[in-house]
Amino acid sequence: MALSKQEWIELENKAHELRNLCLDTTHWAGSGHIGGGLSCMDMLTILYYKYLSLDPSNPDWADRDRFILSKGHAGIAWAPVLVSKGYNDPEQLKTFNLTNSKMGIHLDANKVVGVDASTGSLGHGLPIAVGTALAARVQKKDYWTYCIMGDGECDEGEIWEAAMSAAHFGVTNLISFVDRNECMIDGPTEDVMKLEPFADKWAAFGFLVKEVDGQNLDQLDDAIAFAKANTTGKPVVIISHTKKGAGIAHIEGDYKWHYGAMDEDSYQKGKASLAEYHQARLARAEKEGE
Repeated sequence: MALSKQEWIELENKAHELRNLCLDTTHWAGSGHIGGGLSCMDMLTILYYKYLSLDPSNPDWADRDRFILSKGHAGIAWAPVLVSKGYNDPEQLKTFNLTNSKMGIHLDANKVVGVDASTGSLGHGLPIAVGTALAARVQKKDYWTYCIMGDGECDEGEIWEAAMSAAHFGVTNLISFVDRNECMIDGPTEDVMKLEPFADKWAAFGFLVKEVDGQNLDQLDDAIAFAKANTTGKPVVIISHTKKGAGIAHIEGDYKWHYGAMDEDSYQKGKASLAEYHQARLARAEKEGE
């Protein structure tokens, strides 16, 4: 058990705050990729509030850790995190994806402070992340690169080309995540294009594979700690089993909420559901934490 009970509860409270901001942003924008945003929110929370070495007052700090959101459509979850960390004005969330806003549906590195790479064309994030990790080696810097992919984008050939490169070059200063919510825009991943045996594929490409409950902050913490302590010469991928729309009962697990709009009734139902979800997660932290 890597997290103390106090740490776990503090992270649960932050994740709850960020899930609500994601819902608010979807409501203000009129629509958004809330399903895949909520499924990766716990990964974003633990990275930004425990592991990433950053300085929001100096966003271009050369020795900062790098973060690449390969599933760039989940920017509706990432934007609240960047605002919460102090990179951007909270008022910008109210104009998310609206005309003339700096915050488009895929966050632009030239417009949104704290974004290391513009993504959105799926499959590009892991190749970029391999590059930034190799750059650290060449420059003799000790920063880490973290990358979150979607499972649907693992249909893309670039992902597997990058995986081969990461294994070939022993890029162990890269920690990769796959948000395995089993849904993509057109349906369940296993109906659109089967990924299983998914963990075996990554292992065959030369990775150490950790599978976790991606909505359990303690398990995520254990997996990241494992990856950072890795001395095998193999890169690590963390397959995080999640639910699309995690925390909002009426959209959870439904691929049709890859992208959707929240009217006032749906928004209020979402708020109530997130409150119940948070209480259940706090109870788990109280019971299992030490």
